[in-house]
Amino acid sequence: MIIKNANVFTENQTFSKENIHIQNGVFCTPFTYSGSDIIDASGLYAIPGLVDIHFHGCNGYDFCDGTQEAIQAIADYESANGTTTIVPASMTYDKERLETIFQAAADFPNKKGSRLAGINMEGPFISLEKKGAQNPAYIHKPDVDFFLDLQKTAKGLIKLVDIAPEEPGAMEFIKALKDQVTISLAHTTADYDTAHEAFESGACHVTHLYNAMPPFSHRAPGVIGAAAESAKHVELICDGIHIHPSVVRATFQLFGPERVVMISDSMMATGLSNGLYALGGQPVKVTGNRATLEDGTIAGSATNLLGCLRVAVKEMEIPLEQAVTATTVNPAKAVGLYDTCGSITPGKYADLLLLDADLNLKHVILRGQLLS
Repeated sequence: MIIKNANVFTENQTFSKENIHIQNGVFCTPFTYSGSDIIDASGLYAIPGLVDIHFHGCNGYDFCDGTQEAIQAIADYESANGTTTIVPASMTYDKERLETIFQAAADFPNKKGSRLAGINMEGPFISLEKKGAQNPAYIHKPDVDFFLDLQKTAKGLIKLVDIAPEEPGAMEFIKALKDQVTISLAHTTADYDTAHEAFESGACHVTHLYNAMPPFSHRAPGVIGAAAESAKHVELICDGIHIHPSVVRATFQLFGPERVVMISDSMMATGLSNGLYALGGQPVKVTGNRATLEDGTIAGSATNLLGCLRVAVKEMEIPLEQAVTATTVNPAKAVGLYDTCGSITPGKYADLLLLDADLNLKHVILRGQLLS
């Protein structure tokens, strides 16, 4: 397959008018092609398939349903909407329920739809005070053996684990596992000194920055201040609900576009109409793209990652190059997947989106196959 005359997002994170060559499901160097599988992409942007490393569900299904049916439905929806690599997030449940969820992921055949490339273990090692939409009944102190048992069940699929560093045993957990999994600060009351110690101990990531953590202030910089100095990557939910546009712009300036990871944090209502749904076993009301618990707590997002990219560019004034980097390159790097996805590079999976000038999705190419 050849995609001709596209405005291609290159490895140096700029756009250039080029042709893209695909063979055997991967991007490749230019070659003499005599087939008819040619797409004229004149006037279209060509960007890598998006990589979402933090979301819970979509189209009426949740990753924590713990079934092959749910994962396949999620993979199908995500690929049709431009996210070609997925690292769905678990919620705070007991160990038995998490084992069921992770076993389903480990056994998933990955034959069609977005590639399930990992698991984001968002709970249960979090703070009760900053639980957000997580179920408080199952919050658990950080426990290395607990994690390793689940990682064994998941067959190594857990790519990211969240932790509140102020909880007893958290620093020991971080030091023990820092070389095995990306450790992210999340759902935490940590002050600056505690967060700084966590980063010094081996944490390197922050989950949905600004949400479920103390605010950043001039006398108490907290997790956000420590992350600005030390984190490799921080997540942002750019759905227009979770974070004010000014703060999104300021975050790209403070952290630099190479450290921001845009996530959807989407829940099962994404792609569906307004109504009552569930997240982590708790009822959620969805109105428009706002999802809330009964007490008004924001409960994830109802926007997919491509929707977040559009909001960031068209409503928040983030340059397109930076938004694409934050939805492809950075998330892939954050969880150790950049060798297989996240850029249009020979040898990587041929996952590609063609967008028009208004960032409407025109075509999805998944592992070298035209989906739409």
